[in-house]
Amino acid sequence: MLKVLAPTLMLVPTTWLTPYKWLWPTTLAHSLLIATVSLSWLNNSSEVGWSHLTPYMATDPLSAPLLVLSCWLLPLMLLASQGHVGVEPVSHQRWYITLLTSLQIFLIMAFSATELMMFYIMFEATLIPTLVLITRWGNQTERFNAGTYFLFYTLVGSIPLLIALFLLKTSAGTLSLLILGNSPLPPSVPYAGKMWWTASLLAFLVKMPLYSIHLWLPKAHVEAPVAGSMVLAAVLLKLGGYGMMRMLVTLEPSTPEMAYPFLIFSLWGVVMAGSICLRQTDLKSLIAYSSVSHMGLVIAGILSQTPGGFTGALMLMIAHGLTSSALFCLANMSYERTHTRKMVLNRGTQLLLPLTTAWWFIATLANLALPPFPNLMGELMIMTSLFKWNPWTLAATGTGMAITAAYSLYMLIMTQWGKPRIRGLMAEPSRTREHLLMTLHLLPLILLIIKPYLIWGWNA
Repeated sequence: MLKVLAPTLMLVPTTWLTPYKWLWPTTLAHSLLIATVSLSWLNNSSEVGWSHLTPYMATDPLSAPLLVLSCWLLPLMLLASQGHVGVEPVSHQRWYITLLTSLQIFLIMAFSATELMMFYIMFEATLIPTLVLITRWGNQTERFNAGTYFLFYTLVGSIPLLIALFLLKTSAGTLSLLILGNSPLPPSVPYAGKMWWTASLLAFLVKMPLYSIHLWLPKAHVEAPVAGSMVLAAVLLKLGGYGMMRMLVTLEPSTPEMAYPFLIFSLWGVVMAGSICLRQTDLKSLIAYSSVSHMGLVIAGILSQTPGGFTGALMLMIAHGLTSSALFCLANMSYERTHTRKMVLNRGTQLLLPLTTAWWFIATLANLALPPFPNLMGELMIMTSLFKWNPWTLAATGTGMAITAAYSLYMLIMTQWGKPRIRGLMAEPSRTREHLLMTLHLLPLILLIIKPYLIWGWNA
């Protein structure tokens, strides 16, 4: 564990001591080396599931793919940010890279924590660098409003979780994940058990987010810089899914009916968020609402509490993390040239940047879950587990998949084909850095087609 965490910590002094001429190449090479080393976590040969075990940190088949995704994202964020942050003063650039590095440190410690209280602290600590990224480096004046939404939704949802963890510590005597999964919880009063169940999951449902408590996400995505959008879509939303999987294993099994209203809300959100995407004119807003739709499917898979649901949810989280991050990078490429996020004004990219259109095409096919991408494998496993729970869920999931295909193709056609509306601004050719960025996004997605068992989680 320290072979990745220690180099990540040392990236902070490296950022401040490196001469400006070598700042971006050095930090990029350093973070790429960390990401490459982190791939060793996927090789888990332990019979008990836990490996790289220390008193406070460990990995298992559930946390390893999310840890690797967190490490893999830092070099990609540096590549994507170099364009619009590179024109700022040197001290601002160093602070920007430091914030991204601190975010990775908190994520590594959150996903590898074996104590629920340590996980909660790191879960909340990720709020600080993300909030600074949105409010300081956001594009529009509404970024402060978006930061306020992000702060208060997250904090209000997480306070009941803190109280629930204190109650769990009092009743079970420990908050260790190594012990809680194998120790029976003492019986509780029926209504108190239901309130405890809701309090334990509320923070994660806000973070995912569940439809109806999702209003912070589109605002945060639209106003955040490209690195903020990437880390929000790729990793921070997955903190909610990871926390739900960890807590559901320890929660009292006598309240299965508590999952029903949240399951209904999540399936309703799949259809409604997809429908909202069909009427969006803002490119980043469309991608943000598509994340709400996909995360609704993930919540439904987790709350089904079946092995297939858990496996499908983890696969969809990893695949969605790479796909949505790639889409936000592509949206940023268009924004840097046209200085607008309106899809109507981004038309005709194919005539000017044909290779970028090829990246748009591959990312869109992955987003609409076309075979053989892992997105489809995750969605099919979730749909199968939900169908076994209740056949009527097929109506919502099937409608959601059809709407996803519709808005994904709508986004592709609106931005790539047609007559260019803004001439001259798109004349700047695409850079090698941008093509490398897209390759590093979509290559892991294609490689997971060959070895999907790397992200199967507990059921591998």
